[in-house]
Amino acid sequence: MPTLRLDIWSDIACPWCYVGKRRLEQALAGFAHAADTEIIWHAFELDPRAPRVRTGTQRNVERLAAKYRVTPAQAQQMIDRLIETGAGAGLDLRLHDSRGGNTFDGHRLLHWALDEGGPAAQGALKERLLRAYHTEAAAIGEPEVLAALADDVGLAGAAAILATSRYADSVRADEATARDLGVTGVPFFVLAGRMAIAGAQPASLMAGSLARAWAMLAEHEPAAPDAASAPADGAACGPDGCDDADAPAQP
Repeated sequence: MPTLRLDIWSDIACPWCYVGKRRLEQALAGFAHAADTEIIWHAFELDPRAPRVRTGTQRNVERLAAKYRVTPAQAQQMIDRLIETGAGAGLDLRLHDSRGGNTFDGHRLLHWALDEGGPAAQGALKERLLRAYHTEAAAIGEPEVLAALADDVGLAGAAAILATSRYADSVRADEATARDLGVTGVPFFVLAGRMAIAGAQPASLMAGSLARAWAMLAEHEPAAPDAASAPADGAACGPDGCDDADAPAQP
């Protein structure tokens, strides 16, 4: 039986990445070959220059308003719409409380988790980091916080990894591959090494993409990411910010 590989570029500090993960999981729940599907997470930093933890008294809504040059009321509406979208995917996004920070070390730990326990361990840590950032207001740039979150999913030894520069090259390699693929926003999916999907697509469209990717895999088509075979771009986060609402997508 073949294995359908999904390579996903995303950032921990990306609400659309969390929404996209849930929608993918919903699609996989009805996918006949879910047990033969392997998910590998890759690094993408929305703000590589971010400090470990953002300090100051500026609220998230004020920071968003300044970034997009909109009023605080308009920024509040943007946050509320994203929270509502997250709720539709089963997520409790507490975006007013999230503490921005650097995600590089978190990405290093995700590579370590893959080496330690394979895709299942990496996936468990990815979920824990996303929930910690978007729901629990955890300072995921702090080494001691990251180590505790790794412990939560049964991965001991994270503190020792974080005290070194291990897996830094792996994170940089992920980011170089993203540039080669033309990735400008996340989440970004590559299915079966063949089909590229940008953004958080609705679960129904992800289900169709999974079926098409499986058919490609069964037909042994050559591996070369092909955006033309995928749905239109979904909502995403990039270095300049996150989309305010779902982009229209075609089946």
